[in-house]
Amino acid sequence: MAKYAIYRSETGYYYYEYHDTMETIEKTKFNGIITEDNLPVVIGGTGGFFHFNKDDFMFEKIVECDGCPLTLEEMYFKNQKEFKLGWMSPDGDTYSCDYTSHTKAAVMIAQELGLDTKLPERALGKKGWLKIIDSWDGVQREHGQFVYSLTGKITKRQADKLFDLGLYNNDEVKKLIADCEDRW
Repeated sequence: MAKYAIYRSETGYYYYEYHDTMETIEKTKFNGIITEDNLPVVIGGTGGFFHFNKDDFMFEKIVECDGCPLTLEEMYFKNQKEFKLGWMSPDGDTYSCDYTSHTKAAVMIAQELGLDTKLPERALGKKGWLKIIDSWDGVQREHGQFVYSLTGKITKRQADKLFDLGLYNNDEVKKLIADCEDRW
């Protein structure tokens, strides 16, 4: 069984591998690099490691399990009141993520739905999911929310949820609604 350090962010929980013995380090690519005086450490998904600090204000707990220690809804808060960015199902359910985690969230959502995960964002888009992204492109002076539909369609439930989120007046949302109102 593996150990994981669980941390909380604004959009959900995330985890790192947690190692507090040299025996568990021997099974990693850091064998021979991390020494006993470095322990405990956490190993991130991008290939680095850092000293574990139980007083980190985002740290929640240590979990011991086989496989992924968090569910989809734990990693990407479902129907979060403060939703800003992420994915929206055709039923209007939202899954929060930060501006760099859309692909990782799409992989987990696609797996949960039994969809092809080679191109998870495309698979979700073909099933009518909306992607809500930060539209900042380096030229604009302010960040904003942009709603993207791969199919160019939107459901009534999605339109209602976008209204609740205050995104009803975005230009792309107005166009999606105008193009789809006759289907409702």
